[in-house]
Amino acid sequence: MHISEGVLSPAILGLGAVLTAACTAIGLRHLDYDRLMTVAILAAAFFVGSLIHIPIGPASAHLILNGLLGAILGWAAFPAILVALMLQAVLFQYGGITVLGVNAFNMALPAVLGFYLLRPLLNRPGRMRSVGAFCCGALAVAGAGLLTALSLAFTDEGFVQAARLLFLAHIPVMIVEGLVTMLAVSFLAKVRPELLRFA
Repeated sequence: MHISEGVLSPAILGLGAVLTAACTAIGLRHLDYDRLMTVAILAAAFFVGSLIHIPIGPASAHLILNGLLGAILGWAAFPAILVALMLQAVLFQYGGITVLGVNAFNMALPAVLGFYLLRPLLNRPGRMRSVGAFCCGALAVAGAGLLTALSLAFTDEGFVQAARLLFLAHIPVMIVEGLVTMLAVSFLAKVRPELLRFA
């Protein structure tokens, strides 16, 4: 779901950079030193999960894992996603440096919103936690797809059709992301419940 270099207007690029900088500062303030290793591991999972991608017009579809980061990290998902996207841009030319702010905001904001909206379900044991985790994973991808589509649509009317196609192409990814997030959260609840600090 990376937007490529040279696609977005300067206004969208600037807005994305400012919003990402502000949200990353909030995420760093919410980051406890004792959870630094968890953030690093999840940033690495995000980095690896996004390596296999299918190009769709000016963007791409791939496993994102932003919902999983949001479910476990909350606001700390912003710096984790930003670092992973920066490494992808530098090492593999996925996205790019000028669109880094927009790409990070599009992927991290839905993850954080999913965490806060679904925290009551994530705090409950058993099936309700699984439902919350599935929704967190699926809705984070839906939100990222919607924000990416809006970024393209507000740049140029010619991108409206590509934006629609991008969003529709991510419907299967939403289901897969929901299942992956549900399984990961259920597993962590059994073996490392201290990682799921939802309170």
